[in-house]
Amino acid sequence: MNPAGPLAGKIIAVTRPQAQAGPLAAAIAAQGGQPLIFPLLEIAAAADPQPLATAAARLADFAVAVFVSPNAVDYALPLLLARGPWPAGLLPAAVGPGTVKALAAQGVAGCVAPRERFDSEALLELPEFAAARVAGRRIAIFRGDGGRELLADTLRARGAEVACITCYRRSGPAGGVAPLLAAWRAGKLDALTVSSSEGLRYLVDLLDGEGRTFLQQTPVFVPHARIAENARALGLRKIILTAAADAGILTGLGAYNWSA
Repeated sequence: MNPAGPLAGKIIAVTRPQAQAGPLAAAIAAQGGQPLIFPLLEIAAAADPQPLATAAARLADFAVAVFVSPNAVDYALPLLLARGPWPAGLLPAAVGPGTVKALAAQGVAGCVAPRERFDSEALLELPEFAAARVAGRRIAIFRGDGGRELLADTLRARGAEVACITCYRRSGPAGGVAPLLAAWRAGKLDALTVSSSEGLRYLVDLLDGEGRTFLQQTPVFVPHARIAENARALGLRKIILTAAADAGILTGLGAYNWSA
């Protein structure tokens, strides 16, 4: 921890799933802050493993494989690679840089991904996903349960044959929100970082009136306009929209006027 850093003395909740919370927490600590890791989403393998097993058996039949998150990589790729190396003709694609890194860590290189905005809309703007490039081709999308349908629907409209493979499922924090409430009551929670609209909905649903009042009074840093819109709809008041990914969140935290 850097006692002279821009986040010195600030206690900041990191709400990413446990497996992805470490880098942002470490970056906050490096700037003097005290990270409080409190995952708003718990991740587990999909209830039905058969779709993933079927996709693994026919992986070479696809032209493109899209991974929507690092969780998709963690839960799908070991089984996909258990049958053999990554097919030479299969283009890997990812929505964001964390997913690209997760793929590279397991030996899958040459991934295409957006360079700025990290969402389905940005992925669809890449030339590799233009109608002329995807029409008549088979595309696999590895994702969690209950995700957005925009990517699959748009690719189908462009003529692709799309298979959506659910390889993990999400749920709210099984242990409840007692740690957050305790921190708020003790005056030891200065901000939250939130990277999932779904996780934020879980949080609001779990909080009682006292907790929701605390949440309304606390700066919430979000890296995407869609999350900010959902936060406003859920009644949050101090919403700070940052640039994308952990780097954007960290920059937003460092630039924030904490005395305001």
